[in-house]
Amino acid sequence: MYGTQNRKDLAFEYQSQIQILRPSIHSRRANITVKFQDLYGFTVEGNVDDVNVLNEVREKVREQGKVWWALEASKGVNWYLQTQVTSTLKTSLKLSTLVNAITLKKLIRKGIPPVLRPKVWFSLSGAAKKKSTVPESYYQDMTMAVEDKVTPATKQIDHDLPRTFPGHPWLDTSEGHAALRRVLVAYSFRDSDVGYCQGLNYVAALLLLVLKTEEDAFWMLAVLLENVLVNDCYTNNLSGCHVEQRVFKDLLTKKCPRLAAHLDSLEFDVSLVCTEWFLCLFSKSLPSETTLRVWDVLFYEGAKVLFHVALAIFKMNEEKLLVAHHVGDVISIIQRSTHHLFDPDELLTVAFDKVGSMTTTTISKQRKKQEPAVMAELDQRSRRLNSVFPDEKL
Repeated sequence: MYGTQNRKDLAFEYQSQIQILRPSIHSRRANITVKFQDLYGFTVEGNVDDVNVLNEVREKVREQGKVWWALEASKGVNWYLQTQVTSTLKTSLKLSTLVNAITLKKLIRKGIPPVLRPKVWFSLSGAAKKKSTVPESYYQDMTMAVEDKVTPATKQIDHDLPRTFPGHPWLDTSEGHAALRRVLVAYSFRDSDVGYCQGLNYVAALLLLVLKTEEDAFWMLAVLLENVLVNDCYTNNLSGCHVEQRVFKDLLTKKCPRLAAHLDSLEFDVSLVCTEWFLCLFSKSLPSETTLRVWDVLFYEGAKVLFHVALAIFKMNEEKLLVAHHVGDVISIIQRSTHHLFDPDELLTVAFDKVGSMTTTTISKQRKKQEPAVMAELDQRSRRLNSVFPDEKL
């Protein structure tokens, strides 16, 4: 679709997608909750202040789009479609007067225009390169080969399909369920170690909405699980996810020591909120447009972005959390905040400017430090379960 359109057509389609939301006069006066659909078809509930924030954000998106169109005018339509972004390209971006010395990294943090997002993601994430290493008919052959096979993974997928974003005008239809099923089942056979894990249904569903084709969504899912995220995040014992939670707890202690101490005093376990964040990549917690801004950066900078965003959510709610007296209060504050985080710029500004830098090397060292304790804990849990259920395979 996008490859056959010229720059003016793309710009027109892009601008037409971003509508100004106009609450009724009654809603404005009463300040009651209003419902509307976002760019990706999700029903959003919020008050008029939330609508105003969304309108401001959408205006920023329009302005940011102009920067991308200017870059296309100066560098060519496919300037961002590099399988590997070289230092030369980054240097040329720094010198460009059109973007006022904004590097590609900064440009992506400010958001990729929705109409360009599929092609930019597919290239910069490495999905295009991964797809190029197999025969062109790989995905079609895979889906046909596994269509009638039944496994524990396919059974769980079938169970989860109607629970994946219920009420969405496309995902929650027979056509949407079928497309999502094909993507998830195909990947479950591609990587038998992962198979299928709950949480992947939400990730794959959102990829389908953005990428618009099953095959591209499949390859984005593949590069996400095989290259972007930490190993073993979605395996049976979720060892990678457990490691990420321990790393996050250490980072929270380092970045927000006062808050971390208070949460410890309440015996609050970060896994109560972080498990869903790390498995669903915030797709169940944040508004979709905010989630996709996080994913813009995730696909370019890697899994450390998840820690930046998770820390930002806690930091943004620090004052409220410090006066919470119960674990339930903490969870309520966090959930209320994330569900109404309609301004991705506010979130990402805190995530990268106020949380502070975290290198991939530092995160990797923290993971290696935590892995032995996690594996020992999981082994102990397995032994305990086996002693209770000796005749069952766990």
